[in-house]
Amino acid sequence: MTRSAGLKRTSNCADVDGEDSPRQRKKFIACQRCHTHKIKCSGDQPCSQSKREAGGKPFRKDCLLAETKISFLEQLLEENRRFKEQSVSSAGIAETGGPPPVEGTVSLPTPASEAPDSTSHRNPLIGDRAWFHRYDSSSPPIYIGEAACSAFATRFRRFLTGNNTAPHITRTQWEREEVIAAAASDASVQWPSLHHARLLVRIAINQIGHLYHLMMRKTTLDQLEHIYQSENFDSVVEKCKFFALFAFGQAYSVRSDPTAGPRVPGTGYFAQAMSLVNILPERTSLTHLETLLLLSLYSYYLNRRHSAYVLIGNAMRVSLTIGMNHNVPESQIMDPIERQHRIELWWTIYIFDRMWGSKMGLPMQILDEDIHVDLPSMVTPSWRHKEELSDPDYMKANIKLARIVGETITRLYSRRKYEESFLQRVQKLLKSLKDWVDTLPESLRLNMEDLESSKKPVVSLHMAFNQCVILTTRPTLLHLLITLRKNNGTRPLGDNFRDLVSQPVLTLSEACIHAARHSHSMILTRWINGTCPSFGYFHAHYLFSSALILAMSSFVPIGNPKDISGFDSALDVLRSMSENGNLAAAEFYNNLTQVKLCLDEYKAATQSQKTGHGSDISPDAASAHPQETTASSRNTALGLATQSTPSTNLPRPFFDVSAESAVPTNYDSVSDQSHQGFDSYCWSGSDNTTGYTTQMAFLEPTMQDFLAQSDIDLGSLHPVDTFLSDAENLYTSHGL
Repeated sequence: MTRSAGLKRTSNCADVDGEDSPRQRKKFIACQRCHTHKIKCSGDQPCSQSKREAGGKPFRKDCLLAETKISFLEQLLEENRRFKEQSVSSAGIAETGGPPPVEGTVSLPTPASEAPDSTSHRNPLIGDRAWFHRYDSSSPPIYIGEAACSAFATRFRRFLTGNNTAPHITRTQWEREEVIAAAASDASVQWPSLHHARLLVRIAINQIGHLYHLMMRKTTLDQLEHIYQSENFDSVVEKCKFFALFAFGQAYSVRSDPTAGPRVPGTGYFAQAMSLVNILPERTSLTHLETLLLLSLYSYYLNRRHSAYVLIGNAMRVSLTIGMNHNVPESQIMDPIERQHRIELWWTIYIFDRMWGSKMGLPMQILDEDIHVDLPSMVTPSWRHKEELSDPDYMKANIKLARIVGETITRLYSRRKYEESFLQRVQKLLKSLKDWVDTLPESLRLNMEDLESSKKPVVSLHMAFNQCVILTTRPTLLHLLITLRKNNGTRPLGDNFRDLVSQPVLTLSEACIHAARHSHSMILTRWINGTCPSFGYFHAHYLFSSALILAMSSFVPIGNPKDISGFDSALDVLRSMSENGNLAAAEFYNNLTQVKLCLDEYKAATQSQKTGHGSDISPDAASAHPQETTASSRNTALGLATQSTPSTNLPRPFFDVSAESAVPTNYDSVSDQSHQGFDSYCWSGSDNTTGYTTQMAFLEPTMQDFLAQSDIDLGSLHPVDTFLSDAENLYTSHGL
């Protein structure tokens, strides 16, 4: 009789004999001693027979030990059975590529590149559980999307402090519902005089009408004139649209007064438009869709990101009811300008859907496969197109970038499973970004010699591109930090850091740092020249995102210690924007201040280790105190000094952040420009972007090698990089 058969029989022999009972005794497995002697086992731990034989002596340990071993074997067998059942279920739905069906749910088809089986790969950063933060006990927990920059800042702070339970900093700087309600009931918010209305609408069109297609520009101005000439101010649809435009006009022309109600100018007009707009129209109009787009965009000026996401979702759903994702026959709409306006309005909704979702890590609301409408194109005569519509080349570049952003959220930050590894998916996304740069028309390229000579939409487009590069590569940069911390140990970190991580990880980290430096320099140039919008959301967001990367760059070998100056300047700019009334900047400044505190503690701990306690722990000293083995090994793995006080229980530096000479000079894959430090591109005013181009990161030989590697090459990862193939869960394995 085999061992497994014997185990099976002994488990059955323990059943209760005799009369059936509705509540039977719990089944158990006989211990090793009873099974060997073929006698009945009581099932106790230890069993009664072992107690009798022991007498006054200690119990035989093999009784409890045998049951523990057998229980462990049974657990393995149970897991094996469950995996077999799952593989059978997966085989039954192989054609759809979807996950095993759950009772009570509807199975939906998934893309062919997704894999449902246990060998598939998912982003190892986010794990199985969604991240929720309890901010108010009277409200539901807040969902934290891993793609959000504030979530990444929390991950970075946890890395700096070594405390994986550090709380997430919740968004609190946003205009409240009661403020919006009070502004909506303000009787003083009325139609302005005609000349003032013209001024506000022209400011709005000049500031946002060229960034996104939100309306037909000349037609909108003509509508305004008609309203005042006819004195017909009662149309709710037109009032909503123009009050939303008035809100933007005030935001770009009036300074904030912290003592006079809402902090953001134009809030009154926005509130009035929100109180009148029809959220659930049975039959919509293009004017109504224009209003929803305007209100969604202005919601970001109030730092009401959830409201913006809901509004654009409403615009998306309403536009689908009139088939805007399809081409309309020319016989239905004969005017080519109106046809093109409908097309461009749809694509603006599409861009907002992708971009808004990426700010919070939320899914896109329509698949590309469901869109069958043409891309924007030039309408003849061209002069009429230019006075009414947007540049088609600019819109197509924006659409393509939004599509890549949507794929980034889906492929890197969702909990879907893919057959491709994490690095393989990153490679494909970077190939798409490189193609975006290579195919960019000359009219949309930056003038790096004089940034202010570039059109505002072009600068905005390149900052959005850099943010997409950061979003794609910053998980790898964080992985690099954690890998260096775990493997630093007691050795000084020199050229041997290349033995700890693979070249693709270093390449992606370098690309992330480059994109952050480029965005930071562009925003700082605009701030110095006075062209940075006071209440805009996106400049503050991009500055916050790049500042986090510059802080990380300041203490990795492929970065530069001087990049910490870029972090400090970003903190100062955000503080100034916050004091001027920018709500988004106030949130990001508060978050970045907490990161600054962690960095200061990190520096203090570093200085304490160098001057007082030292940073090296000999292996002999660790083995001499076996009772401290667990704590010592944990501290060593985290790069901590065991002699440090709790307040300095922080990661050791990878190199001396106070010494410029500590930056390695023989790193072939790092460009000379990246070693010039922050001072080389920050303090020279209009020259601070000289030498930097959007495509520079893709011109590096190591990046070209990475993009040229096959899937097989990327599948053979460096042993330390196995987390990138889902072997380890970086975040949730250490707790949220």
